[in-house]
Formats: sequence, C-alpha cells, structure tokens
Amino acid sequence: MLSDKARQFTESVIREMTRLAQIHKAINLAQGMPDFEAPAEIKEAACRAIMDGINQYAITWGAKVFRDAIAAKTKSRWGVDIDPEKQITVTCGSTEAMIASLLAVINPREEVIIFEPFYENYGPDTILSGATPRFVTLHEPDWHFDPRELESAFNKRTRAIILNTPTIQPVKSSAATNCNSLRACARNGMSSP
Repeated sequence: MLSDKARQFTESVIREMTRLAQIHKAINLAQGMPDFEAPAEIKEAACRAIMDGINQYAITWGAKVFRDAIAAKTKSRWGVDIDPEKQITVTCGSTEAMIASLLAVINPREEVIIFEPFYENYGPDTILSGATPRFVTLHEPDWHFDPRELESAFNKRTRAIILNTPTIQPVKSSAATNCNSLRACARNGMSSP
C-alpha cells in the first residue's frame, strides 16, 4: 500500500517518454542517455582510480579533495570564499541535491514557492519534505513573473523559494525589479526556523 504522499504522484515525464521511445523505436530526448561509448581516456582514468585504491564510498558530504577543488574554483571564478568542510555538499546529481536541501530546511506544514513551468521533481520533492507547494506563473514570451502574484504567494508559512536559472533569467531588463520583489517578499513573509 502506497503512502498518501506517494499516491499524489504520477509517472515521471522522463520515465514515460523513455518507455514510449522504446516502444516506438524513437530517439529518446528525455533522458539524456548517450548512444555512444565513453571516451577511452575516461575509461582508462576510471580503471587507474580503481587500481590506485580509489574505490571506496566517499564520506556522505563528498570527497575532501573534490570539495577543496570546488572551493578553489569558486574562489578563482567568482571571488567567493567557501569553507569546503562546512559549506559544500557533493551529491550524485541535482535531483538528489534538491530533495536533500528541502529535507534539511523544511518543516511539516510549511510552504515552498515554485515558479512554473518547472522541473517535474520540484513539486513532489516539496510534498515529500512535508511542505505545500505554492506556484507562481512565469509569463510568456519573456518568462517574467508578476510581482503581485509573487507577493500573494508569500505568507508566514513560506519557508523556501525554488529559483531555477536560466528559467528566471537574471540578465533580462526586469532583473532588478525581480530581485527587489523577491527580496521584499522574503523579508516580509518568510518563516524562520
């Protein structure tokens, strides 16, 4: 028997498109699986790593060497100092990162603002973390949001906002207005732990 949470979800679009592509022998653009072999250099590096003893699970927040490299890259590229011991967590992908982040900061009965259209996991991740999704529409043709719609989505139960760039483009002419709207709503309406 499925939980009440799980019964709310339908088959993922990616899974459905993959299944249909297999049935109809179509090109699968949904899943991003390459139809070619990995380059020889990658295979050789993987074999070398295994032979050199790099074959154990990393600690749960990511291998230290990798976290140190991420911190160095962040510093050199954007001038931002990040502590690799306390401020970096490495995940297997963005889907894992999203659910881990939401589970870390969301309490039951809180709310998460999601701009739509959105990646299909944002709604289920929000629900699985015990929150209620609140949707704010991005309007065509330039995918802007109406600051009044955003403001009406905020309340004292708002705990997080999922921002996905480039869907919400920071470079468009209304970027300053968008940032100011987000800032004002966050200051006035978000709950704190």
